[in-house]
Amino acid sequence: MSKRQLKIGYIMDGVGLGYTSWRHPNLPSDAGENIDFQVMEAKMAESGKFDMLFITDLSHIGPENMPTHLSTFEGVSLLSALSMVTKNIGLGATIATSFADPFTAARQLASLDKISHGRAAWNAVTSLDGSMANNFSRSHITKSDLYPMQKEFLEIVEGLWDSYEDDAFIRDKRSGIFLDPTKMHPINYSGDYFSVAGPLPITRSPQGRPVIIQVGTSEAFLNVAAHHAEAVMMGDATELEYAKRFIHVLKEKVKAAGRSPHNVLATRIVHAIVGETEADARRKVDELERLLPPYYRMPDNPFFGSAEQVAEEIEKWYNSGAMDLMLLRQTHPEILQDFIKYVVPILQEKGIFRKEYESNTLRGNLGLPYPQNRYSI
Repeated sequence: MSKRQLKIGYIMDGVGLGYTSWRHPNLPSDAGENIDFQVMEAKMAESGKFDMLFITDLSHIGPENMPTHLSTFEGVSLLSALSMVTKNIGLGATIATSFADPFTAARQLASLDKISHGRAAWNAVTSLDGSMANNFSRSHITKSDLYPMQKEFLEIVEGLWDSYEDDAFIRDKRSGIFLDPTKMHPINYSGDYFSVAGPLPITRSPQGRPVIIQVGTSEAFLNVAAHHAEAVMMGDATELEYAKRFIHVLKEKVKAAGRSPHNVLATRIVHAIVGETEADARRKVDELERLLPPYYRMPDNPFFGSAEQVAEEIEKWYNSGAMDLMLLRQTHPEILQDFIKYVVPILQEKGIFRKEYESNTLRGNLGLPYPQNRYSI
């Protein structure tokens, strides 16, 4: 099978990562709740042929949190709005399986998928923040519950997304037949953590169902992800050899689960600082460091430098098989426009990134297969 091209997403961080990024003069101090700013970013990312917009989430905050977490839109709501001003770019929302309700999450994500005509993705994360538990009546959950609970959650959501076979709705006004009831399927799931009857009151989208993204590295995580994940995120690990070993283990587990490892994307968060030249990139680091407390410095970053240097580092990770999908993080207010202006053309010249979208659906652009409804196979 021929190697797929590199896939690129953009993490929308509002006022940016860190405690001082919001002070940068080129960034609105209300960026996390500024829909005009976020529409501008979404359109810019789509102009660069990015695969996905990605929204992280945090369900408990306090004064100690970074500014980007203190004022931000709810992810599915924001992405639904952004779907109205974009056409091709994917829309990835984060919902924690430790605290959400599977029926509600399935309906939210299926609705986003239908509203966007098949561009939704779900970042299914676990969490054990005690303060978050207090917001969701889950204070009884322990660390040992996280992945058994996530397994049930994923099984339920995937089952609910198959509630209707693709041709279940007749909608024939003359005959008066709206639905073929033999093609509507309740799930009737009863587990240790959840009991859900179903079905879900929404049909499948042009891509079948949202793309499932998961993040983690533990053995317990891998055992669940091998059966469900279509993209696995290893965070912002900087060690290439470690990433290669991790991806090898992941792919072996995916094969053992009876799935094609080609259908699981190795995903990495990239904190890039890029300039037209290395000196230009250094100037941007200096801008950020001037906002830090005295004697603080930006951490070393392998994706730092001129456009050529950053493109070469990306190509190295891509060619090694350690990165199928890179998620660009907002390390500097100008990173998105700089990356599109300087780095994307080089990646296109190298033949590893698209010049035009291949599809109107996220699965089509990621090169992932259409998932057949389990009841019609």
